[in-house]
Amino acid sequence: MPNPMPIPDQTPRLQLRSISKRYPGCLANDAIDLNIAPGEIHALLGENGAGKSTLMKIIYGVTHADSGELIWQGQRVNMRNPAQARGLGIGMVFQHFSLFETLSVAQNIALAMGAAAGTPKQLEPKIRDVSRRYGMALEPERLVHSLSIGERQRVEIIRCLMQDIRLLILDEPTSVLTPQEADDLFVTLRRLAAEGCSILFISHKLGEVRALCHSATVLRGGRVAGHCVPAECSDQQLATLMVGEAAELMTDYPKVIGGDGFLNVSDLSWHNPDPFGCSLSDITLEVRSGEIVGIAGVAGNGQDELLALLSGEERLARNDNATIRFGEQPVADLRPDARRKLGLALVPAERLGHGAVPELSLADNALLTAFQQGLVSNGLIQRAKVEALAQEIISRFGVKTPDTQAPARSLSGGNLQKFILGREILQQPKLLVAAHPTWGVDVGAAATIHRALIALRDAGAAILVISEDLDELFQISDRLGALCSGRLSPLRATVDTRLIDVGRWMAGQFDTPQSHASATA
Repeated sequence: MPNPMPIPDQTPRLQLRSISKRYPGCLANDAIDLNIAPGEIHALLGENGAGKSTLMKIIYGVTHADSGELIWQGQRVNMRNPAQARGLGIGMVFQHFSLFETLSVAQNIALAMGAAAGTPKQLEPKIRDVSRRYGMALEPERLVHSLSIGERQRVEIIRCLMQDIRLLILDEPTSVLTPQEADDLFVTLRRLAAEGCSILFISHKLGEVRALCHSATVLRGGRVAGHCVPAECSDQQLATLMVGEAAELMTDYPKVIGGDGFLNVSDLSWHNPDPFGCSLSDITLEVRSGEIVGIAGVAGNGQDELLALLSGEERLARNDNATIRFGEQPVADLRPDARRKLGLALVPAERLGHGAVPELSLADNALLTAFQQGLVSNGLIQRAKVEALAQEIISRFGVKTPDTQAPARSLSGGNLQKFILGREILQQPKLLVAAHPTWGVDVGAAATIHRALIALRDAGAAILVISEDLDELFQISDRLGALCSGRLSPLRATVDTRLIDVGRWMAGQFDTPQSHASATA
């Protein structure tokens, strides 16, 4: 991707002066100053919990600052709510989706835009036009619950692009996009910037920040720690600005050959009753004890369906029981709790609502999946043990939170991800299935998660990682494959695999069994 061209000096479109926001036990923003010019793509960098999302919510009117000034196009503004922000031309794409799952794409967009924009039916042609024009095709009548994570992200972005936008705030917009989808998004963002739209861009993918953004502000501990021109910095320099010493952040882990197969999937075919979902066809997969297998793929190609069948959220009939086995034990008709007793742990794709209950405390969220680990005795919850487990997760995985009683929704995305992953790893599973394990986390947190996965692998666990982050998959996986239209490519040793190979698999161009055999011999 080309480096961004500098923009001329102009009167700021948005100015923040000494913005501060305090939560119980946490000063999220501490006297922050920030200027964004018309047509500028400005990155906001910092580790998880540095205060980035809080600052964005203040700009968008979701949260109100305790002190400081917000100046919009030269006029001081008291941003009362998101409706006022949208009326001024400010749009925001949240890291955690804000969509009604039982409504259609068009109904969600109509709700956001208000009655004056028209009915959902009237908006459908414009949704199709805008989504096609920006390379993010959507079917307006589809229900949101039937969409993949990547498709839901498109809804959020298109919803903003249908407004008369002057400032677009993007919180981790590419975290669930493939490299090609991200490149397409960047074309859109550069076009918007060239038309004068300002863009405030939060991302932990430093390469895309360097390629896309004109300037960057770095937050650390709720304060502005510095400014830079990303195109003039290396990834290592940006990482150091964000989290301090970064020598151990960019690690190439040794590849290993696993032992006996633990997860065995044989000729798994499954018809999805959802007309907008993806059915699975002849999936054959082995994950050995002591190895990490990575599965790539464009969102919506069967990842969610495979996860549901492996976890027990979807079950097969008893006569198909042997299609999925843990060791020699058939499990395809077992419920999730029965599979956990046999050694399964799961990190789902969606953190809030699936991986954790937003309103519950961290301690209660630890109990949700670890209750079989001696936390319940004779039907009674052992509160001291639950607290001890939650505190161990927080300590070992560097989760930034006031205490174990903080609700899950109060954590930043990366810190909640570390908590969920830690909860599963500390159960010492024989099989860990993890979807998008570092989605939306900073480079420091990603390094922590990767080291934990490698340590679990080296302790003998079988690990299956499903991710759209190809850099991550090449970094930690011992063998690789890809899903396309519900079919799985043969797995190949990572050391024998090129990026172009995975790209072909993601497009459905699979290797022959003979070439697969030679690659894994």
